[in-house]
Parts: sequence; structure tokens; C-alpha cells
Amino acid sequence: MVALINLVGFVIELAGGLLFGSVALIGDAFHMLFDALAYVLAFGAAYVSRRTEPGEYWSYGLDRVEPFTAFLNGVLLVPMVGYLVWESYQRFLKPVEIDPLMTAGLATGGLVVNFASVYYLQGGEMNLNEKGAYYHLIGDTGASVAVIVSMLVVEFTGSTLADPITAVLIAVIIIWSAVKLLRESGKIFFQRSPVSVDEVETRLKQLEGVVAVDDVHVWQLSSTIRVASMHLKDDVQSLEEREKLKTQAVDVLHDEFDVDHATIDMASESNEYAQVPEHQ
Repeated sequence: MVALINLVGFVIELAGGLLFGSVALIGDAFHMLFDALAYVLAFGAAYVSRRTEPGEYWSYGLDRVEPFTAFLNGVLLVPMVGYLVWESYQRFLKPVEIDPLMTAGLATGGLVVNFASVYYLQGGEMNLNEKGAYYHLIGDTGASVAVIVSMLVVEFTGSTLADPITAVLIAVIIIWSAVKLLRESGKIFFQRSPVSVDEVETRLKQLEGVVAVDDVHVWQLSSTIRVASMHLKDDVQSLEEREKLKTQAVDVLHDEFDVDHATIDMASESNEYAQVPEHQ
């Protein structure tokens, strides 16, 4: 629904920007287009990941589609920024006549669309992909406000330079959204630990019976699925106690570090084969 609303807004604002000579309105229109694309991608990623069960070769399903799509959303913002900056530069060199009141009217309509979309989507938890599309929308709301203000400046001062300046400001908003999205999705792709590994080790060592914690790895498959693996050495005397200790460790990882899937290798302290080789 939000994608469709923004697509209609794009067509109207693009036509208005071309008709009334405002590059800022054209920039806002393109931002709306990318909002629509962002939500189409987010919807597609959610549809694929939630309906694909783990199988023979995709043991975790297709949950990685989510960060990939979020990364793609960030990359797609870059060419739009380049276009806005270039067009703004051309307007600095050769100012064009603008109809400020009509442009402001269309930007106000775009602002209403953005507010409606934000209101429709706000509330509840969002995954990375949904956040990425939401960033697009928030940025576009700010861009619509900037267009309205710039057109009022043009109307009351007669200076058309406010239009390309506003377009550059919109480009800055867009690139901020892109960088934020690329950083968050990049952390998942490069398997940056979402929590401190040292804190995990320290907390698990506090469990009665745990002697050592080695080879700890924590990473994310997507923004909503966190995975961990580690090696625990203990000094318990029975298999029943070891299973109980393992259950305690899993509970700590889940409750305190939001780990969804934990793989814990348990071994006795006296077991010579329990030594973990150092990474070369």
C-alpha cells in the first residue's frame, strides 16, 4: 500500500517539477520513487524469507535475503544523489524560472503522503529491511518540508538559488540514509559480532561448573536471527549435571544476549581432546 501511494506521488511530483522548473521537487519525486522501490524490495524479501523452509542446501532458509536487500536499497540511493548534485550545479550556473506557489502546493501534497505513510507504518518492531525502507520515508518527509520552505523563500525574495540549495540538502539526507543502511547491512555480511564476545565469556564463566570458555563466535544471519557457537569445559561429575549446565548456558545466551541458535560443545576439564587449537 505504501509503495503504491509513493509511486503515485512520484508521478505527480515529477510532472510538477518538470512543468514548474523546480529541481528540488524533482529530487523529492525521485526520493518517493526510491521509497516505493524500497518497500517493494522489503516486501519481496520478507515474502521469500518467511516462506522458504530450511532444506538440504539452504539449512537456514533464505533469511540472508533480508540484509542483501537492505544493502541493495542503500546502493540504489547513490545514483539519485549524483543526479541531484549534478542538476543543482547546472541550476547554479544557469538559473531557471520557477513557479514557487504551485511547486509548494505539490510538495505539500507529497508531505501529506509521507505523513500518512509514516503513520501507517509506525509502531511495532522492524527488521533491518523494514528499517531501511522506513529511513527512506523519514528522509522524504524532511525533503518535502525543505521544498516547501525553499519555495516560500523564492516567492518572497525572488532568488531561485534556494531551489538548487534545497536539492543539495535533500541529497545529503539521502546519502545519510544510504550510509546508515549500508553500515548496518555490512555488519551482518561481514559477521561483526552484535555483542561483546568478552562479555559472553565472562558471563558464562560465572556459571557454577564452568572452568573455561573458548572459541566463542556470535554473529547474525539477519537482523532478527542471532547465532552463537562456543566450547565449554566443565568439572561436573555426571552427564546429567553436564546437560543441566548446558541448558543453563543456552538460557543465558538467549535471555541476556538474544541468541536464537546456540551450539555449545561441552567437555570435561580433564579431557585432553577438549583443548581448542589456537587460530593461526
